[in-house]
Amino acid sequence: MSPVIRGSGAGTQDGTAGHAVDPWRSVRRAAWVALCGWAAALVTACVSYLALRWVAVPIVVGLVLCLTFGGLLIWLHRAGWIALLSLAPGLMVLVGAVQYAPELALEVRGVRESVVIVADSADGTGGSNHRLTLRTEDGRELAERMTYKGDRAPRPGRRLEVIRDPEGVVPMERADQVDAAGRLHGAFAGLVTWTLMAALAGWRGHVRRRQGKEGSLLLSL
Repeated sequence: MSPVIRGSGAGTQDGTAGHAVDPWRSVRRAAWVALCGWAAALVTACVSYLALRWVAVPIVVGLVLCLTFGGLLIWLHRAGWIALLSLAPGLMVLVGAVQYAPELALEVRGVRESVVIVADSADGTGGSNHRLTLRTEDGRELAERMTYKGDRAPRPGRRLEVIRDPEGVVPMERADQVDAAGRLHGAFAGLVTWTLMAALAGWRGHVRRRQGKEGSLLLSL
């Protein structure tokens, strides 16, 4: 009778060879990725505070960090589809982190004005970039123009409530659109979703590594 040779590695129930993967290492990986998501939001918010005059700077920084978090989820999960799912909460994180600082500045030091639109730079040109000239109730024309992009800009003659920065650092906004607490809550909701996704990615990645599934990141489940 020929001897029976037993392998040192345990098999899985479906007959495939199992791989020894430290579960605590997988937990640490998931926690590290989740912390990276929170750090991305914090860095974006800090950049937004430091660069109040340059709106594009925190947007670019936040976008790069959000995409980096998606890449970390792919690395953790060993599959690419989870990065697509992270885009929706990522948008919440990006908008909240970018807009929280300027809207908080307007709420803290801003001056509320009741104004009437008296002119639109896009009238007669058909453009979508509007610079609205505003006049206060006492007949004083504001030097700052309200900018608006799109086809549904408020028309001349319409009365608005606006909040403007007396220091001229933060662009003027409509009063009903300034909501720093709402931006913070939106970013927090996005971060909680990111954290749950990191936990899911960590668990699925742990299972895939045990099964030896290391390739086909973009198509694998």
